[in-house]
Amino acid sequence: MSRKVLVVDDEKLIVKGIRFSLEQDGMEVDCAYDGEEAVEKAKENHYDIILLDLMLPKMDGMEVCQQVREFSNVPIIMLTAKGEDMDKILGLESGADDYITKPFNILEVKARVKAIMRRTRKDSEEKTKTIESGDLRLDCESRRVFISGREINLTAKEFDVLELLVSNPNKVYSRENLLNIVWGYEYPGDVRTVDVHIRRLREKIEANPSEPKYVHTKWGVGYYFQA
Repeated sequence: MSRKVLVVDDEKLIVKGIRFSLEQDGMEVDCAYDGEEAVEKAKENHYDIILLDLMLPKMDGMEVCQQVREFSNVPIIMLTAKGEDMDKILGLESGADDYITKPFNILEVKARVKAIMRRTRKDSEEKTKTIESGDLRLDCESRRVFISGREINLTAKEFDVLELLVSNPNKVYSRENLLNIVWGYEYPGDVRTVDVHIRRLREKIEANPSEPKYVHTKWGVGYYFQA
């Protein structure tokens, strides 16, 4: 079965180029040219990944990302012409899994897309177990998280971080280790990406994020799980 991608950008030449390149690799590609159209297509279709431009008419990429996160944990790569760290961090805060700064090399885009698809395919094929710790339960096959029976909606990367920590309780992972394991050694981002995801994760699973029950900080070292 071919993998399905949604490309969202108001610059039609960029969309055309990305679509052509991905279709050459056997992927099925849908296109949207504004934020509202992107959200509607994400609701109506199942995508394996979304490439989402930051600056869009009608609704910007961050708002699109936030709305998609309300009903889907599909991996999202943010495309942005802005290279400042704050824009990248805000993209991650809104629920994106990765970002690529324009102008980009189409080979880099394809490599990022394929890397994420390989990881998600491996997850779906190999991870059939359920992990339980106290009132926290991870269904690794469906990639769903429950606390006291209530489902918590996590992004793909948030789930990956939590699964790694829960699977290795009390083991402290440095920010560099988490970045390499979850995002991959080829990932060009920095360790602040990890901090953003840990903060978002705590906001979702902790009753009091400032006094976490599950994901703890070992000051000066890294993060670990303890229920």
